[in-house]
Amino acid sequence: MRLLLDEMYPPTIAHQLRRRGHDADAVTARPQLRSLPDIDLFVAAQTERRAVVSENVADFIGIVGSFDRRGQAHHGLALADPSKYPRGASRTSGRLARALDRL
Repeated sequence: MRLLLDEMYPPTIAHQLRRRGHDADAVTARPQLRSLPDIDLFVAAQTERRAVVSENVADFIGIVGSFDRRGQAHHGLALADPSKYPRGASRTSGRLARALDRL
């Protein structure tokens, strides 16, 4: 699975996923992707054939919907529930990496 973790996630999650055999990268590890508008980030991920992992439901659902309505192929979106995977909690990185690995 090829993933791009949105800016709210630390690169340690991508590292854990790579150890599990996935092609994962994190926006925080790539300065050229930091602070991009969500649409530009999604397009960059599509160029790399990656699904975006984010908790930003409001913005990314609209972006994916726009792609779908135009019949434009994309590599997907994995939405993480921030109440289940809270940022800053000590176990979130490992729990999210395991969940994405199962996906």
